[in-house]
Amino acid sequence: MQTGHVTTPFGRRPATLALVKGQLAIAASTSGTRVEKWKVFRDVCEARERLGLQDRALAVLDALLTFYPDPQLDGENGLVVFPSNAQLSIRAHGITESTLRRQLGALVDAGLIQRRDSPNGKRYAHRDRAGVIEQAYGFDLSPLLARATELALLAQDVAAGRMRFRRAKEALTICRRDVRKLITAAIEEGAPGNWEHVETIYIGILGRHPRYPDRNQVEATLDEMELLRTEVLNLLELRSETENMHGNAIPNGRHIQTSNTESINEFEPSSEKEQGENLPEEPRTKNAVQAKAKVDSIKSFPLGMVLRACPQIADYGPVGGISHWRELMTAAVVVRSMLGVSPSAYEEACNSMGPENAAVAMACILERSNFINSAGGYLRDLTKRSEQGEFSLGPMLMSLLRSSGEGSAVA
Repeated sequence: MQTGHVTTPFGRRPATLALVKGQLAIAASTSGTRVEKWKVFRDVCEARERLGLQDRALAVLDALLTFYPDPQLDGENGLVVFPSNAQLSIRAHGITESTLRRQLGALVDAGLIQRRDSPNGKRYAHRDRAGVIEQAYGFDLSPLLARATELALLAQDVAAGRMRFRRAKEALTICRRDVRKLITAAIEEGAPGNWEHVETIYIGILGRHPRYPDRNQVEATLDEMELLRTEVLNLLELRSETENMHGNAIPNGRHIQTSNTESINEFEPSSEKEQGENLPEEPRTKNAVQAKAKVDSIKSFPLGMVLRACPQIADYGPVGGISHWRELMTAAVVVRSMLGVSPSAYEEACNSMGPENAAVAMACILERSNFINSAGGYLRDLTKRSEQGEFSLGPMLMSLLRSSGEGSAVA
């Protein structure tokens, strides 16, 4: 067989400069190279969708390759095959002639074969007296040889994408199962929390998931479901920590309250009346601490002090800075979304601490975000501790100020 030279198409099919350029490039890249023909065919089958081919086109390409006698495509021996439509139809499992012509055109458009047309458009070959083919007209398989490396890489990429798709679907199935069963267990066992709202979010995520999704849609749904699972686990973990804390409160209650009272007196401003009521030798009761937490106004912490302790929050201000409390609360909402804190967790913090104190808590969490695994779970823990009178923002702000070297001046 013989590859031939650059030719123009027969009949009404137009010739283009791109066609001539492609023939010259393929002729230059196939000299002296070899590739196993069925390996290239398997790569084409793997990348069929990327190449825009139907399964019928693959059957036609398989039939064309059977007319090439050698197991390897070799540019030195010529790569033109010249079967008739009747022969091709038989080897392509009996497809009709109209379908055969259409799929041959699809292979040409995909850049996998080229036409080598004779003067009259027929497919045949000229042989010498020894039977060696001198010139052949038909379909040139040179593009398969020239694009063998490209097709192999494309097939690998398609296989890797299919693997990612399958694993994403498996992960989504497991995540859906986890969230569904955790919500059911929490509702049946009476765990504290707005589980009806969590279930509504779960149903909404599934409702947005299409019936026949692609890989990107599956991965997007998986991200949402994993975030919801994390939030559910944080709620359950917080409940477990709270139960452990209450279980140890009776034997160690006086010691814990004394420790908290000392930290509040040391770092937070108090009125003379409050200081007079807190005698050193008598620890404050839990009710007293809770009352202190409720009346602990944001005015106790000047805005300048908060910004010195938490300088990163200023980058999220409406105009790239913060000059009053309303701008701090606006920046805290942006930080909440960035750190993945759910709206319900932040709303609970605002109800428990007050909106200003909740904004200060978000600023403190932002400063320590590198050391916090779950900002939402951490904020919920602070909220519950605040409701029980076991947390105040003063020590946290003073700790941040000390770490920045300003603690001694403020003290």
